[in-house]
Amino acid sequence: MRLWFRLLVAGLISVGTAVPVPLSPAAAEEAKPTQEDAKSITIKAVDLIATQGLDEAAKVFNAEGPFKHGEIYVNVIDFAGVWRIYPPRPAGAGQSVINVKDPDGRYIVQDVLAVAKDKGEGWVEYRWLNPASNRIEPKITYVKRVPGQELVAYVGIYK
Repeated sequence: MRLWFRLLVAGLISVGTAVPVPLSPAAAEEAKPTQEDAKSITIKAVDLIATQGLDEAAKVFNAEGPFKHGEIYVNVIDFAGVWRIYPPRPAGAGQSVINVKDPDGRYIVQDVLAVAKDKGEGWVEYRWLNPASNRIEPKITYVKRVPGQELVAYVGIYK
């Protein structure tokens, strides 16, 4: 996984420990995930759900590692708009987020579901609070339906 390797090389994680270490501002900027990283991680997450099942995937997605680090984490919702996996707050699993709106009034989860149902996968753009800057910023999220299931995985990055 390219981002995982870049974080390792940049010193953000250590082999075997995944313990964060301080980065210089230049190294932190270089380690910032890209749209390609978000897409790649989403596709790998869908493959993991399809082969190992949602419960096993949840264990991996909720633990620090290639699917959860920095601003990267894998969300999984079902077609009813209910969080099945939400790593920033695992207790949120089971909560309906179908009517969540961004600051501009866009129904983000409905947009995510529309892409997954209509195209199978693709990008959704919106604005969201970036916890690192504490500002509303543009975000782009890669969305992919789990084949044969009414589940959608997605990973977003701040632009």
